[in-house]
Amino acid sequence: MSLYRIGVDVGGTNTDAALLDIAAAHQAGRGVVATHKTTTTADLTTGIHTAVAAVLDAAAVAHSRILSVTIGTTYLINALLEADPRRLDRVAVVRLCGPFTRQLPPFSGFPPRLQALLDGGVYYLDGGLEMDGREIAPLDVAQARRTARDIVAAGVTAVALVGVFSPLDHAGLHEQRCKLCFQQEAPQLRLVCSRDIGPVGLLERENATILNAAILRTGRRVKSSLQAAMARLNLRCQLFLSQNDGSLVDAETAADLPIKTFASGPTNSTTGAAFLAGISLARTSPPAPDASEPQVLVVDIGGTTTDVCALLPSGFPRQAPSYVDLAGVRTAFSMPHVVSIGLGGGSHVAHDPAHATAAVGPASVGHLLSQQARVFGGTTLTATDIVVAAGHASVGDARRVADLPPATIAAAQKAIHKKLEGLIDQMRVSQAPVHVLLVGGGALLATQPLAGVDRCIRPIHAQAANAVGAAIAKVSGQVDSLHVLDDKTTEAVVVAQACKRAMDLAVEKGADADDVAIVEMNKTPLQYMAQMTLRIQVRAVGKLAVMGHEGQAQSLCERQPAEQEEQEEQKDQEDQEDQEGQKDQKDQKDQKDHGQHQAETPEQESIDLAHYRPHVRDGIWHLSELDLGLMATGCGVLGTGGGGPTYYEYLKCLHLMRRGSSMRIISPKALADDAVVCMGAWYGSPSVINERISAGGEIVDAINAVNRVKGLSKFDALFSDEIGGGNGLSALPTSVHFDVPVVDGDAMGRAFPTMYHIIFSVYGYPLEPCSITDGAGNVSNTDSPVRLERLMRASAIELGLACASSSNPLSGAVVKAYGVPNTLSQAWYLGRAVHLARRNKTSYVDAIVRRPCRLETLMLMPRAPKFDVCAGKLLYTGKIVQVERYIGGGYTLGTVVMAPLSADELEAPGNQAGSKATLEPIQGRHMVIPFQNEYLYAAYSDATGSESSRKIVCTVPHLISILGQDGEAIGSQDLRYGLRVNVIALPAHPLWRSERGLKVGGPAGFGLSMDEVGVDNDFVEAPSVIDEFGQL
Repeated sequence: MSLYRIGVDVGGTNTDAALLDIAAAHQAGRGVVATHKTTTTADLTTGIHTAVAAVLDAAAVAHSRILSVTIGTTYLINALLEADPRRLDRVAVVRLCGPFTRQLPPFSGFPPRLQALLDGGVYYLDGGLEMDGREIAPLDVAQARRTARDIVAAGVTAVALVGVFSPLDHAGLHEQRCKLCFQQEAPQLRLVCSRDIGPVGLLERENATILNAAILRTGRRVKSSLQAAMARLNLRCQLFLSQNDGSLVDAETAADLPIKTFASGPTNSTTGAAFLAGISLARTSPPAPDASEPQVLVVDIGGTTTDVCALLPSGFPRQAPSYVDLAGVRTAFSMPHVVSIGLGGGSHVAHDPAHATAAVGPASVGHLLSQQARVFGGTTLTATDIVVAAGHASVGDARRVADLPPATIAAAQKAIHKKLEGLIDQMRVSQAPVHVLLVGGGALLATQPLAGVDRCIRPIHAQAANAVGAAIAKVSGQVDSLHVLDDKTTEAVVVAQACKRAMDLAVEKGADADDVAIVEMNKTPLQYMAQMTLRIQVRAVGKLAVMGHEGQAQSLCERQPAEQEEQEEQKDQEDQEDQEGQKDQKDQKDQKDHGQHQAETPEQESIDLAHYRPHVRDGIWHLSELDLGLMATGCGVLGTGGGGPTYYEYLKCLHLMRRGSSMRIISPKALADDAVVCMGAWYGSPSVINERISAGGEIVDAINAVNRVKGLSKFDALFSDEIGGGNGLSALPTSVHFDVPVVDGDAMGRAFPTMYHIIFSVYGYPLEPCSITDGAGNVSNTDSPVRLERLMRASAIELGLACASSSNPLSGAVVKAYGVPNTLSQAWYLGRAVHLARRNKTSYVDAIVRRPCRLETLMLMPRAPKFDVCAGKLLYTGKIVQVERYIGGGYTLGTVVMAPLSADELEAPGNQAGSKATLEPIQGRHMVIPFQNEYLYAAYSDATGSESSRKIVCTVPHLISILGQDGEAIGSQDLRYGLRVNVIALPAHPLWRSERGLKVGGPAGFGLSMDEVGVDNDFVEAPSVIDEFGQL
């Protein structure tokens, strides 16, 4: 007899159910026995009950033959997105961190209203790991028990346990042991361990853990409601929920980790469409000789929007590569990468006869299509009307659109296909052939072959692809670990260990051991490491094991008394009485995928940026929150691919400022010649520094250590080591501690990878004595200029690769003579240009380029458009088509190749990154940029980036930056296929162009056998905010 699985997907409008015969999955009908669509209900369970009952009745199968029910829903997260205090709990955050992380406390970056609602106190306990697995401090059991009692006494019932590098704690040394202590001391507490939520990156993982803990109570009640619904259907089978990443999880675990289930809809649609189209069967066939594995894109066209998601060879959707903004909180966990545009069956159509063009969308009649579209008797011309008028669909009354001019129909169809083709190209992950699966009610809009698409498939049962995807969801096991490699710990050994653990985890979660396989493995080298260090991420998946179906699972009816079930469900219904129904569609739009995008707070958005004046009084620039946000963006641009992200340093500054601290900047001209100026910055790996967040005193300790050697009891100002990346802002919090101003300038004018790139060292001013410290009071000193960098790297590893350094203090005269002036101002101006363009929805390139120019002319001109902020030029506009990385000498090395955009891509609506000066493509002209953390040179090349084809247009020491669609800088660690980018170049300070400067910071300093190629013969010093806004 056949065995069956049921899948349910709860959407904002409809709830879909599908019943599958697992033995018939390879047959033409793909085993789909019955499907049903019903309206989503406000209480969740009624709609689910109706849909499941309908497929069971239609198929007339015995309930005992049902192996499992898998439900996909965003319901659990709605309480969070709506900030409903009735369904959210205050959360106590317990960090296992030893002396570290205090500089950036929990809830940093939360919207104030949400923080006020959720903040249940913060506790710092001993514990946590270094990146190599060493303990920062042993877990103190007595301390943990005291903390549990304190939390209970404060009236808080939800707890987020967050240990430094806990995702690497596979032995459960800290978070798991701490959880056990809390459970023993206070069993009533609801506990969430961060290692179960997200990957390395403490703040984003902690944020997600806090949000998960806040909705635990609601999650568990919803689980009870779902179990009650299954019990009323007399289903004695396992109940699962589908997760954001496409895998499934049992209902008990889902209730503990509800945040992992809120965005499963796109994932279910993607995997369901691929299954129905037989993609998995095609992949089991031997490939043709020299055939490329096709990349599969699922295009879901609805009434208002079109969503595209890429399917990986693993059978799962490609995951979003960046951070996810959830309810205004920056988080990081597995999420499908979905790109949407305003194109659907209800999209408005506007025709311009004079130019023979048409605009389709983004405005739409939405769910009113059957009332407002012309084919249904309405007056609004929609995309559906166009398809009917063209004879490609028989919907409504075609006579109502018979009067449409052929030119209108042709122009609208062309506009529809250009939008679809642009969206599909944007989601490509390689140059391999593209197979498109068309699903959704609006799929009839695709009436012609799509350019760049080798095969277009409309799967059977496409209307229920989401429910089918839930039914076929698999079990996964994931491992994320860091390894310092040596002769004994080789790459092959650690990869094999990670793969075995991932497969074991999948089996532990219920996967069939005979079906589990490794489907994804990423090996990422860490930047700025003296020894080769790899982050290994492995994913294993397998189909759900078929156990003895007769009584295989405890009856859901027996899991809790029927009366209690009804009480739980009634509570849930009462909580929902004031709601009109789920807001899934709106919620999905509120969940934005971000890279390093520096978002503005509501308070900052209310400021008229175009007329905003920084607060400059008596020659001193007093920073505001808005100033910090602009400078963070600008420091990213000046990072030239390295320096690490600016977000954490921005939050540290914001945290101090909101607690009343003042940060001041002065002009280099204000320094007396005999003034004492100190320097201090972060030193190590950004990947580690953003996990083992600083204690707050590291840079202070480093400066004090050097000053003790020098016999200095005080000093007059601080000077930044480098303006590029996170270090560009690092002097500001330190200045608060010492109550001294920061000088507007830095010692590099950009980011460089080593200490000896500090410009003062280049010109003979010793960096020694120099110190390196960690947050635990450990200090190392060195006074050897020859061995300085090597000793610093070795010391940094011993101290955990999240350190601070300080070098020899300098006089005001030296700083004025050899420092790069006004770079904090330069960062501010660059940031202002980008943020203004973003607000105005205009091109950020046009916001900073002085005069427009055709791209064809631009590529040939010896002098390209200059920037208003500083001298510079636009080198290239294109998309990334190839990225290669490898490790060498402790650095991340590699190359990136970019291809030109087509004219259609440049003209596409919403392409705010591009400039009006770059509308004409250059056929066959690509750009290649090698990098050593930072970008080393830019060259025009052929499509492969071959050495022989390269025509170099810019080299170090000049600044080469790659900017994304939002104007934010893209670091070398974040480069990936398909990103649309602009490459800009800024001239280096003249000090770098001397013989001394070029020897260290030019091509020769990086082992390149090439001459320096500059941006412009005329270096223009960045304008000073103090000079410009200090005038009354």
